[in-house]
Amino acid sequence: MQTSTKRILTTHAGSLPRPADLLEMIMAKDDGRAVDQKTLQARVKSGVKEIVDKQLELGVDIIDDGEYSKPSFTTYANERLGGFEPDPSTPRKSPWDGTREALSFPDFYAIGHVASRQQRMACTSPVTYTGQAQVQRDIENLKAALNGRKPADVFVPSISPSNVEEWRRNDYYKTQEEYLFAVADAMREEYNAIVAAGFLVQIDDPRLVSYYMVRPDASIADCRKWANVRVEALNHALRDIPREKIRHHTCYGINMGPRVHDMEVKDLIDIILKIKAGAYSFEASNPRHEHEWKVWGNAKLPKDAVLIPGVISHSTVLVEHPELVAERIARFASLVGRERVIAGSDCGFATFAGSKEIHPSIVWAKFEALVKGAKLASKELWKAGGKKKPVKKPAKKTPKKAKSRRR
Repeated sequence: MQTSTKRILTTHAGSLPRPADLLEMIMAKDDGRAVDQKTLQARVKSGVKEIVDKQLELGVDIIDDGEYSKPSFTTYANERLGGFEPDPSTPRKSPWDGTREALSFPDFYAIGHVASRQQRMACTSPVTYTGQAQVQRDIENLKAALNGRKPADVFVPSISPSNVEEWRRNDYYKTQEEYLFAVADAMREEYNAIVAAGFLVQIDDPRLVSYYMVRPDASIADCRKWANVRVEALNHALRDIPREKIRHHTCYGINMGPRVHDMEVKDLIDIILKIKAGAYSFEASNPRHEHEWKVWGNAKLPKDAVLIPGVISHSTVLVEHPELVAERIARFASLVGRERVIAGSDCGFATFAGSKEIHPSIVWAKFEALVKGAKLASKELWKAGGKKKPVKKPAKKTPKKAKSRRR
């Protein structure tokens, strides 16, 4: 994993706005309308080339494919896992229904929040991985888009076992834990395929910290107990992959909302850092979490691990000032050292392909602020070529001769 040895590197959380024509085909397929597969796949390939070019043009250092082949960061797994059937008993509804947020702000969540478009699924037979062709197509599209160019690093997002578990009901396995580990074994194939192709794998894991918000009946202790088992399952899936090839991303899911019920980092940071990862990506710039940067100073960060704090946010349409971005970067550098900080985003900007909360023009403006802010931070953090000023040793004092007491 490339680290910030000469300057602060920039990256983001994965999903990026899709072009209008590609989005239309993705939405049509999602709705069950007829779509020519050859036309769709050709447009995905050209779209990946466009978004790779866009990231490099903007000056982003560590890039991905924008998740252009996926209808969302989590539901794409429906096409890559066997053992599931459509679940008609679970209606398509807003993912916020019944959450602590919706219960506290019912009028706000009653309007302007679209229902989930994706058909919910149920596990009715052994879970298997069937997405070998799809993940290889993603890999080939990304390699073709790079066309010999070498950004600082390249990553491919992949969904965590806990998010597969949460969105797909278990009707087959005797226990929830048995089901969870079966999902982990299946997703392990995708993780290994990404790393074998020469890319970093990013585990998208928002459920790890958002479980508290979606489960009003759960205490902090309940959430910690739940999270420990999910981390164990994730590490089981990652067991064959070197730590330095893994990025872990978690966030709170809610975008334009009050967010007063987000779980606090202090209540879960020790469990997050049990995850076998070389880098940890998390929300750090929205107003509910920006103050938490101090918590990371007391955290027991694994040896050589890197932090990827979000220094631009998906939770506001305001474009961050580069100087503010630089300040956010400097805070984390003061805690863990400049070499262990990569500047990122709080979350993806189109985690569901049809998301319209932040217009693409604003996303690109935020990326420009990210890159400019990283340059400002680098200038400050690597003053005088990054060399440490030598510490001057105090001059030895010549002992004064004792005055004679003779008169």
